[in-house]
Amino acid sequence: MLKKTKQFLRSNNLQYSKKYIRPMMTPGSVYVFKFGKDELNNRAIINYTHTWTGRIKITEIDLRLHEQKHPRIFRRESDLLAYLKKHLTETDGVTNITRRKKHHSKKIKK
Repeated sequence: MLKKTKQFLRSNNLQYSKKYIRPMMTPGSVYVFKFGKDELNNRAIINYTHTWTGRIKITEIDLRLHEQKHPRIFRRESDLLAYLKKHLTETDGVTNITRRKKHHSKKIKK
């Protein structure tokens, strides 16, 4: 599960851990996927079910960067990877997941 995400994290030297949780009230299953450079303070919560053929079907992925209160919700792993690639910046050879700063251009009056 999340093979491309794991490859992406390994290529950017980010650590990760995976934990399986079986909720008591819902029929679905949940993986909590924690990752980060030094501390595992970012997490993706993957809710999934099994199809009648036994394949895993991801219902949603909740991403919380730096322990946010309101998660970003994705339907597919490719959407999650696109978001992580856009928010991954490299400064001084160290990769950190940060929010990108908005660029405001100044208009010059003549």
